[in-house]
Amino acid sequence: MCHVLSVILVLLALASPCAAVQMPDGKYLDGKGSKVAVILAHGQGMSADSQVVSPLRKAINKALGFHTLSLQMPTLPGRISLELSLKYIDTFPDAYARIQAGIDFLKQEKGVERIYLMGYSMGGRMTTAFLANNPAPDVVGYIGVGLMGGGPPPLNSNMNLPRIKLPVIDVYAENDKDAQFAANRRWLVSERYVQVPIAGARHDYKGHEDEVVRAVLDWLRQREQP
Repeated sequence: MCHVLSVILVLLALASPCAAVQMPDGKYLDGKGSKVAVILAHGQGMSADSQVVSPLRKAINKALGFHTLSLQMPTLPGRISLELSLKYIDTFPDAYARIQAGIDFLKQEKGVERIYLMGYSMGGRMTTAFLANNPAPDVVGYIGVGLMGGGPPPLNSNMNLPRIKLPVIDVYAENDKDAQFAANRRWLVSERYVQVPIAGARHDYKGHEDEVVRAVLDWLRQREQP
């Protein structure tokens, strides 16, 4: 009797549909039938609907019809400082898990086939580190805004980027330290790696959101044109 019951339980388990993959914490906009998505990662101490990522996630969905998933990334309390930035290194495994959860959700629950990953500031540090340490990330391109050098690996985006072999758009503020970090990456510029300066912008990109959106939309259109 016990043996029969065991067989029945195994058969029921095999017949049951696979459990749904839960969406990670964040802001999602449905691309309906689109096979393309963009995952976004915000800056230090911010949220999934904060500066830079908020206008991008909305514009990409509206203009291109892609799925967008802006993740809530790990945050730490305190004023921005070198000491606090170094503490973020301990959050990177959590950040990687959230990015992978976003990829799994979009591919398994939404039928997405092509995923772009985007990161701003600390989100750029986290996403470039994820790609640099993941040789098969199920990602087809990378969007960086306000990417930061400095600090040890995996914190240093300038050290992570040479290890990323995907198509890249590197958007930076021309009137801030962003430009200094970008200058040190200029040797990467090629057919695969594009840099786009935003004239007059500072690291928060306030007042220059439209230029950032336009640069990213143009690049995505070129990548996804029939």
